[in-house]
Order: sequence, then C-alpha cells, then structure tokens
Amino acid sequence: MASERTALLPRQTQAHTHSDIPEVTVLSSLAALWQSNKLFNIAALIFVPLGAASARLGWADTWIFALNFCAIIPLAKMLDFSTDQLAMRTGPTIGGLLNATFGNAVELILSVFALREGLLDVVKASIIGSILSNLLLVLGFCFLFGGLIPFVKNKFQKFDVDKANVSTGLLVLTFLGFLVPAVVRVTLEDQTADPSDSVSRVLAISRGIAFVLLLSYVALLVFQLYTNPDGLLVTPRRPHPTNPRLAHSGTHEEGGEEEDEEEEPITLAWMALLSLALTTVVIAFSAEMLVGSVEGLSKEAHISEVFIGIIILPIVGNAAEHVTAISSAMRDKMDLSLQVAVGSALQIALLVAPAIVLSGWAMDKNMDLDFGLFSTAILFVTVLVVNSLIQDGRTHWLEGWMLLAAYFIIAIGFYYIPEKTEIVNVVMSVLASRS
Repeated sequence: MASERTALLPRQTQAHTHSDIPEVTVLSSLAALWQSNKLFNIAALIFVPLGAASARLGWADTWIFALNFCAIIPLAKMLDFSTDQLAMRTGPTIGGLLNATFGNAVELILSVFALREGLLDVVKASIIGSILSNLLLVLGFCFLFGGLIPFVKNKFQKFDVDKANVSTGLLVLTFLGFLVPAVVRVTLEDQTADPSDSVSRVLAISRGIAFVLLLSYVALLVFQLYTNPDGLLVTPRRPHPTNPRLAHSGTHEEGGEEEDEEEEPITLAWMALLSLALTTVVIAFSAEMLVGSVEGLSKEAHISEVFIGIIILPIVGNAAEHVTAISSAMRDKMDLSLQVAVGSALQIALLVAPAIVLSGWAMDKNMDLDFGLFSTAILFVTVLVVNSLIQDGRTHWLEGWMLLAAYFIIAIGFYYIPEKTEIVNVVMSVLASRS
C-alpha cells in the first residue's frame, strides 16, 4: 500500500513528498470548484434560471416542478463536493455535521414561514417525512451502492459501531418524545369531554419535551466535538496484524485489511465553506418554487396529494444530503455517510422539531409534537429496523435493500391512505394556503 510505504520511508523522503503537494490558492480553489463538477455546474447554470423563469412567467406547474427538480440535483452535487473538501480538513464528524446543518437550515426556514401562516400540519408532515427519508431511503442507498460499487465478492463495509449506537439510541429517545404527546392525547380524549383541555395539556407536554430534546442535541454536540471527536476514545484503533504502526480502517474484506490512501483537499477551507453557504441559498429558492407547484402537479399528473406531500417533497428537500451520503459511501467513507444520513435525521428530530415548537409558542401558535398514532407507529418501526441493521458495525448491499424495501412499504401505505385521515389534512392545508 502507498500509505504503508510512505510511513516506512526516511524523514528526508517524507519531507520531499510533502513539498511536491501543490499549494492551494484562491485561483486553484475556484478552478477546482468548476472543473471537479463541470457537467453538474453547466446543468445548474441552465436549469436554475429556467426554473426561476418558469415560476416567474407562470408556466404549467408540471414544468415548474420538473425544471426546479433538475436544478436542485446539480446544486446538491456542488454541496457534496464542498462538504467533502471540508471533511478532509476537519474530519468526517464535523464535515457531516456541517452538511446536515446546511441541508436542514432550508427546512427550518421554510417551516418557520409555514408556521407563521398557521400551517401546523404542514410542518408536522415535513418533520416526519424528512426523518423517514434520511433513515430509510438515504441510508438504504448508501448501503446498497457502497456494497455494490465497486463490486467485490464477499465485500462488506465497516464503520464506528459505538458512534452508530449513540445515534440510534438518540433516535429511540426522540421517538419517546414524539410518542408521549400522541398517547396522552388519546388517553385524555377517552377521559374528558372537553377537547380544549386535551389540547392545552398536550401543548404543555410538547413544550416541556422540546426543551429536553434541545438539551439532548447540545449534549450530542459536546460528545461529537469535544468528548469523542474522532471515535478513538470509544473504539480504539486495533494494531495492524503485520505492522503495529498501522491501524486498520476502511473497507474490510476477507483475507486482508488495508488502510485507505489519504486524500488531500484541493480547495481552501473558507472557499469550500462559502461555496457551501451560497449553494444552500440557491437550493432554498429552487425548493420554494418547487413546493409551490405541488398542487398543480397533483392535478395534472393525477398523483395523490398525500404521496407528494409525505414522500416526494422530503426526497427533493433533502437532495443535498442524499447526494453527499451516497457518494461518500461509494468512496468507502461510511462514517461520513452515517454522519450525514443519520445525523440529518437527528438534527430534524432534536433541533428542528423542538425549535419549531418553541417558535410556535413565541408566535402564539399551538404547535405540538403530536404527530398522530399512525405516523408515530411508522417512526417506531423505522427506528427498530435501522437499529437492527447497524448495531454490528458492518454492512453490505443486502441491508441497503432491506431499508429501501421498508421505505417502499411505507410509501405504498401513504399512497393508499383514505381521504379523511390525519395525513390528508396536511395536504389540504397546503392546498388551502396556495388558493
């Protein structure tokens, strides 16, 4: 291996090797941002203006949806590249945290605007849909493509099992925070004849739980950034079987273990961060126009409003995290993939959801954490499936298919939801706001 030979070279040779690395400058960073994603950048330059023009000129909603969807995909690729550059300098934990934060900032802003308009059910639907999308769809594609590309027999990928268990443990905690208000609401409805009393109690419980979830998110940040920034305090690197100076990581295959060759960043850190911020802003504008075309798309394409509101919109809204996590898995960076996919779901549950509840309190809006028993039950099964698949610290493509199959099953259920249910009220609120 190249990394092993480098480690065994004399000091003089190592110094010469480092001097051969070209200096990263502003001009070289701009060139890298353009050349590394040239085709995607050209596509963004075409579809972003077209998407904006279609909404401005009042084109058919199907065209508005399609053009803005095509605009978000190349923008998500740029977000992926910028995040990868930052991760090379800061490590997968902070890199994944930055990506999840920038991706979820869009959802947080849109949720606040929807909350100001009184669309409480819209906000709840976006929260549940985003969690399901990240835990099942994104993680499923990560395991599937990471296990198949490149194809190797008996291949599996490894990741920090203790960090993964911390994440799944927090997911169980968030499920408990969502379950209590729903169960209390059902219990109070059976015991009291005054609906307003039930609403006020559930609201008070939700606000208390929101504070606990926010404190849990702060605790998670302390754990990731200070207590256990690289995972080595929980899962120490084990000595290499033939060379104790090397510790194993990366792809593990039967018959050998190898250390991945370290990549060097080709952009300045502040340039990558600026690219990350600007791309997120453009994605937010494109996503807003895309969401505004949903009503017309449903009528023109004869697609269920429930299916669009719960399944399709979260996929589009989280396109940045999707691209980053999947491409990282294909490069055998499973810790970064998990940090982006599961970390994004955790940010939605521990940060966005409680922040929206407290924002609603400040705006005098009755926003709570009661998502209904149906949605809460779906979330419970999702957490159960994900926990059962990642608890051993290794994965392969079949486990990816299991997660995707679970997402498809849930999608089928939402597709055939009857019209007079709690889920349909979400879409009806959206339609009412647009009329």
